[in-house]
Amino acid sequence: MKLQDLFIFSSYSIISQKMRSFLTSLGIAIGVICVIFLTSLGEGLQSYIVSQFTQFGTNIIGISPGKTETFGMPLGAIGGTVRPLTFEDAEALERLPVIDVAVPLSAGNGEIEYGKKMRRSMVVGTGADYDVIVNATDMLGEYLPHDNPKSPRSLVVLGPKLRDELFYDTNPLGEIVRVNSERFRVIGVLPPKGDFLGIDLDDAVYIPMAKFQTMFNKNTFQEIDVVHYENIQVEEAVASIKRLMIDRHGVEDITITTQAQMLETLGDIMKWLKFTVAAFGGISLLVGGVGIFTIMTVAVNERTSEIGVLRAVGASRKKIQDVFLLESIFLAILGAALGLLIGFAAVNAALIFYPDLPIAIAWDYIVYAVVISLAIGLLAGFLPARAAAQLDPVEALRTE
Repeated sequence: MKLQDLFIFSSYSIISQKMRSFLTSLGIAIGVICVIFLTSLGEGLQSYIVSQFTQFGTNIIGISPGKTETFGMPLGAIGGTVRPLTFEDAEALERLPVIDVAVPLSAGNGEIEYGKKMRRSMVVGTGADYDVIVNATDMLGEYLPHDNPKSPRSLVVLGPKLRDELFYDTNPLGEIVRVNSERFRVIGVLPPKGDFLGIDLDDAVYIPMAKFQTMFNKNTFQEIDVVHYENIQVEEAVASIKRLMIDRHGVEDITITTQAQMLETLGDIMKWLKFTVAAFGGISLLVGGVGIFTIMTVAVNERTSEIGVLRAVGASRKKIQDVFLLESIFLAILGAALGLLIGFAAVNAALIFYPDLPIAIAWDYIVYAVVISLAIGLLAGFLPARAAAQLDPVEALRTE
């Protein structure tokens, strides 16, 4: 039997049983679809998170009170002995030659009122240079001025979504709003910045840090965000910050987090997430492999006399084995092709109906899925093919 005849013979066996071949391949197809769609969601989510982290630049460093230890708890947090971050710390950080700006930051929830309209939203206490952190170059009005940080004026900057809720199309500049019943004059509206780690930066008000501390009875900051100069390496900036804070506090009682560290951690998390969802698709591929194994075993039993005829006309045991192996591979190829077609169609349909859905093709996992599909087809067909090759030709011809 020539190679061409082998392909034609195996293909005819698949085509002659269209429905059975389709249903057998469907298990492989479902596995490939799951891998494509789920890993695409994971890839899209990873790209979305990375874009959220980097939209404000890549030279931001966060400084939090308390030294993070092995178990992820700031040292002294349980006993309440963490030394607070102060305005003097922020001023000292900003004087470092490697640092452009240093901005204290804290957040809480409060009621924001204008006239008869009221909305509960996020209240952010910041310094005067927070607009540099969020790259607010085209805002309406201006950001918080450089007042005395410990006795600032009662001024507020609105997020664009909150502005729309309270003022609609009217200009809010100069208007008075109440934040937790305290009066603030609106001096600016930030440009849209979207969500950041699940926090809607647009649905918030921004007030001076000292006002925030009085309002929420706090004596520290949640963190100080610093921006180092572009020509400074992040390691150099971190070393300078650490030396300064140890000199001021006597011990290393802060946690310094760089964007590179956050992105690396998130990258590891997303890598495992994609691997996990791909594993679910892999289970479907294994189920499809069981389906191929079952059908090929049935096919061998149904075509025993056909195997006897092939042996009688001179086909070797290896050729018989190759016929059934090729059939199982064809079924796997059919399933993989069907899965790719439906999977890509599902991704495109999702983007059409939900254009904001974070989704992107994870090509590496798709290649793995196709290769595994072919391997499963080969392995699933091996035992039935071997059983067919081992049949005694005389006994096979006697079978009806």
